[in-house]
Amino acid sequence: MALRKNPKADLRRAYKRIFEISLIISLLFLIVAFKFFPKISTTALQTEGPQELFKVEDIAQTKQENRPPPPPKPPIPIEAPSDDVLEDIEIGDTEIDFNKPVDAPPPPKEEKKIIEEEPVYFVAVEEMPEPIGGIAAIQSKIVYPEIAKRAGVEGKVYVLAFVDESGNVTKVEVAKGLGAGLDEAAVGAVRQTRFKPGKQRGKPVKVQVMIPIVFRLQ
Repeated sequence: MALRKNPKADLRRAYKRIFEISLIISLLFLIVAFKFFPKISTTALQTEGPQELFKVEDIAQTKQENRPPPPPKPPIPIEAPSDDVLEDIEIGDTEIDFNKPVDAPPPPKEEKKIIEEEPVYFVAVEEMPEPIGGIAAIQSKIVYPEIAKRAGVEGKVYVLAFVDESGNVTKVEVAKGLGAGLDEAAVGAVRQTRFKPGKQRGKPVKVQVMIPIVFRLQ
């Protein structure tokens, strides 16, 4: 059996009546208020602050002077070609013939690089080269540097001379030097010396020979 709610305990039924009664009471309150209190004193709110005065100054307008425009540049005279010159000019045909066969470009030229081989000098042969006049001939060509004299430098400079088949010195290298200009003096003396060429099996050949140069102060 379903339970039924008591109509007296149901508050939803009384919502409409309570709303109507509260609306009538509020209207009566407003009527009584307008009838017995028609005037309500209100105070004006001052929202505007004190105004400041600004002084406007008159600005003098500047006058622009109307300057005349600069004179135009004089035209540069260009000499026109005469009729004779125009007749001598021949205009070639600029049309391209697409049906004309095109020649293939020539093949690139092969540049032959000439590699010069360094001459081979023997280190030891049957007859070694000898300076003409002996070591004394080389010593006589030496000029003792002044800087070495003042420093008192003495000793031996070992020079490696490269002698060709004719007995000429083609290259000189310092194997062991002393400095102070003595190395340069030894190289210069050996370059000026003519040698008796070295021989291998009776045939002149290129040979490198070590020559000691003595530097001694007298």
